[in-house]
Amino acid sequence: MTTLPDFRLETHFSRWEFNARHHMTASDSQTMSMRDLLALADDEDRAAWENIALGYTETYGAPALRAAIAATYEGLSAADILCFAGAEEGLYCAMLALLGPDDHAIVTVPNYQSMETLPVTIAGAVTGVPLRPENNWRLDIADVRAALRPNTRLICVNFPNNPTGAIADQETFRALASLCAERGIHLFSDEVYRGLERDPALRLPQAAELFERGISLNVMSKAYGLPGLRIGWIACRDHALLERMEKMKHYLSICNSRPSEVLATIALKARATILDRNRALVASNLDKLSAFFAEFPDLYEWRAPDGGCVGFARYLGADGVETHCRRLVEEAGVLLLPSSLFVSDLLPVATDRFRVGFGRKDIEIGLDAWRRHIAGLRASA
Repeated sequence: MTTLPDFRLETHFSRWEFNARHHMTASDSQTMSMRDLLALADDEDRAAWENIALGYTETYGAPALRAAIAATYEGLSAADILCFAGAEEGLYCAMLALLGPDDHAIVTVPNYQSMETLPVTIAGAVTGVPLRPENNWRLDIADVRAALRPNTRLICVNFPNNPTGAIADQETFRALASLCAERGIHLFSDEVYRGLERDPALRLPQAAELFERGISLNVMSKAYGLPGLRIGWIACRDHALLERMEKMKHYLSICNSRPSEVLATIALKARATILDRNRALVASNLDKLSAFFAEFPDLYEWRAPDGGCVGFARYLGADGVETHCRRLVEEAGVLLLPSSLFVSDLLPVATDRFRVGFGRKDIEIGLDAWRRHIAGLRASA
């Protein structure tokens, strides 16, 4: 495997995430305090927390954690779960375990960079399948069929999508799973925003539930709003694949943090409470964000996404989206992600877009700073 390129988004975040005053492009839901999370624990898990021993835990993940994760899937057991130190480690191990230089992979575009970069670095060939703005960023199964090759081993998707918030329709997603099952292809499904759909009817089945080669990636960071736990997992009924990934984990984190595993177990058992809270905040913020964009129809084109807590707005200003985002963060402390951070080696990505987030509290403060910046520019024009 050759040297990986810089991770554009994370490099940008290294500079600005904790320096910008208004993080208006965050991709996670509002977090919670340790006190609030522990208040959701039952007696058994509260005792487990108070008596925790700070030793190693199992590479696959603590049994109680894996059981709690398996309970979020239909028809899966703890034996179908492998835990990781966040979603990124799981994605990394999966790509290495699934692909080789003689293999072909298919990846949706736009995407989270590592879901493309890793297959491009490892596989012999990778084909991009477009999520088109004129189709509301929805996946077209005909594009997937056209991209297939005899040596296609893997198809990678992410719904709700980062950065667009799009969700494939139910018929398309099930057709994709059936296509993979018929051809013996693994379907890698990044499902980290599942649970934050605007309409529950849009919620897709999880890939691991649909067939043996379905691979579901999830994490405590996004829909649950608990990124500090650094707990992610892959659910899959292909146990030979899980074993290969476990061996790779021996060279990486080896095992997860025992305190984080206990806290993640508490959160998963209380997932209905946590997800209800986060969906309510996302819905409220989305109304406020949509109203903000409606104030400036000459500058922004906006369609509320299907799910998740990020969207891919279009900038119409003559100065261009890169200049607009740079001036916003440098002059007003408002952080957005321009489309240059989502470019693809496989397909063109619209150059007039930016990612905006709406999963955290106090969005009004950032919107006010954004609004004042625009007013100042117009006053000086």
